Amino acid sequence: MFKTKNLSPKQLSAFTALILSVPISIGIWIIRPDWVIALVALALTFGGSYLLIRFVLESFIYRKIKLIYKFIYQTKASKREETYYKYILPQKGIDEVREDVEKWAEQKSAEIELLRSNEIYRKEFLQNLAHEFKTPIFAIQGYVDSLLEGALESPELSKKFLENASRNVERMVNLVKDLDDISRLESGEQPLYKQNFVIQDLIREVYDALSIKTAKRNIKTSIKKGCEYPIMVFADKEKIRQVVTNLVENATKYGKQDGAIVASIYKPEEERVLVEFSDDGIGIAEEHLPRIFERFYRTDRGRSRDIGGTGLGLAICKHIIEAHGQAMHVRSKVDVGTTIGFTLSARKD
Repeated sequence: MFKTKNLSPKQLSAFTALILSVPISIGIWIIRPDWVIALVALALTFGGSYLLIRFVLESFIYRKIKLIYKFIYQTKASKREETYYKYILPQKGIDEVREDVEKWAEQKSAEIELLRSNEIYRKEFLQNLAHEFKTPIFAIQGYVDSLLEGALESPELSKKFLENASRNVERMVNLVKDLDDISRLESGEQPLYKQNFVIQDLIREVYDALSIKTAKRNIKTSIKKGCEYPIMVFADKEKIRQVVTNLVENATKYGKQDGAIVASIYKPEEERVLVEFSDDGIGIAEEHLPRIFERFYRTDRGRSRDIGGTGLGLAICKHIIEAHGQAMHVRSKVDVGTTIGFTLSARKD
């Protein structure tokens, strides 16, 4: 069956002209049954109708479509593009044009949704940033005011207030440093100095460096049985040390007393190495998992601040791993524990 769905302007003009000319020529033949006159009338009517309809389509309808295309792609057409618009674009069917416009509309809708999400994220980030700075600043202000109002006369009280103020200053310094690290990582200002090294050796070094913290909570650190065989990775050793240190510190903070932190190292494929750290701590609720790598995001804001940290550690880890062209992931269940891992490139010869 003949379909008119995807006709070009020329085909549509010819089809419409044919529909007009055939009844007219038949009518002329009925009035005057002469085949020559009827055929001449058919040819003249078809030719005139075709030219008129095509002129109307191209001059009016497709001129508007061209304007829509120019608006969609937001460009000032060059001579070459004008030739394209004039001679190639009109060959498109109306349905093809509709599909192009629908794709453009979907793309713009996705862009608008992304902008909305970014705006929400920006507002949350500014609110969190203001809160993170406000807390230590107000604390320092309170201690200084107390000292000025008479606490200086008591050496014991003065020392206590100054120590508390010093801790809050240190917190602000760490916050600024972490923000600076993220900014440098995002802008690419922190180059990566990649080298081959054994990932198990680095993990053991971090375990030793944090042994005092883990010992306070009687948390055992280990490498999973069967994962002790040395595996070489190709990465920036000091940056990966920062990632491993942060993950072990988090596992120590949120792990349970007398618990365990276990590192697992696998080589799922020839070019990649998978590193994971598991704890048996409080776990993370499922609704929080997609956002734990965001800046300042805390699953339990009050409890997290009591434990300490700037709220930027996992965000920095994510940026470091992504700078290596790799990815991080997390699995967790409340009251069971959390596993956070990342991939690295295998040894480069």
